[in-house]
Amino acid sequence: MIIVMRAGARQEQVDHVCERVREMGLQDHPIVGTDLTVVAVIGDENKVDGGVIEQLPGVDRVMRVMAKYKMAALAAKDGRRSEIEIAPGVSFGGTLVPVIAGPCSVESAEHILACAQAVKASGAHALRGGAFKPRTNPYAFQGHGEEGLKMLAAAREATGLPIVTEVLTPSEVGLVSEYADCLQIGTRNAQNFKLLQACGQQPKPVLYKRGMAMTIEEYLQAAEYILAAGNPNVILCERGIRTFEDHTRNTLSLSAVPELHQRTHLPVVIDPSHGTGHARLVPDMARAAMAAGADGLAIEMHPDPEHAMTDGAQSITPEALTDLIVSLARVAAAVDRTCGAEREVV
Repeated sequence: MIIVMRAGARQEQVDHVCERVREMGLQDHPIVGTDLTVVAVIGDENKVDGGVIEQLPGVDRVMRVMAKYKMAALAAKDGRRSEIEIAPGVSFGGTLVPVIAGPCSVESAEHILACAQAVKASGAHALRGGAFKPRTNPYAFQGHGEEGLKMLAAAREATGLPIVTEVLTPSEVGLVSEYADCLQIGTRNAQNFKLLQACGQQPKPVLYKRGMAMTIEEYLQAAEYILAAGNPNVILCERGIRTFEDHTRNTLSLSAVPELHQRTHLPVVIDPSHGTGHARLVPDMARAAMAAGADGLAIEMHPDPEHAMTDGAQSITPEALTDLIVSLARVAAAVDRTCGAEREVV
């Protein structure tokens, strides 16, 4: 249930509504917007008499939300989309469609700096790179841990690019948030609810990837764990799901973009690298994602994919990234968006 307060409602009126909600044995989550405040009610809607709530001072209307995700639902923002900033000038959900690019893993200080410089030169907006790497094979490279975070921070210092990196466990959330501008939750941890809650208890934005076997409904319910824990800065990321198809690593569901836009106010990013597993398919699927309405792109790029320590097969080169961003600007213009490379369009 969503309780929409009147424009100009006083704080004591909002507090009174929250108090009544708690008296009913439910949870209240006020969401303060630019023009008005809404109170998301978590719990059994059947316990609430909407007619009584609507009579409370400062209340405009009560909206019943049948979806199990209350705070992620589009109705929670009165039909308005959220815009989430990870650094000054880099926000998701607005006119700009930022590109996050970089290697799967932080391999060395020299390597990540070279990658950051290439990302900067291409016109992309943020640097990705894994300091902690969850691997299916326990003997595979697992990342450099905190040393990798320090390497990322040094690359940010040199280029000004915000960094997006993955966190694997609740105990590491504090450490990663000290270095990262945006915390990533990967597909293997998509239903690690303790990790979701821990990320919700810190203020940095969270790039939350869909689990490889999750439905959209399950995905949004899981995202609710982050929101309900107190962090409104959640960016969804579709990275492909596991199906019977074997010509790609995963099956990239571009229809998830408009579907999620119908259900939630949260921005939606597409990862065509994990979504396909093949570098040759990444540019076309990135352009398709832009056309489908994606609010951002996450792309794996490596200066020498043949010798990458992880995910070389799906990593494009710096030259390919530069060309891609130029072409993305053309697609963005066709759908009334920008990607920051319009100066290159001819």
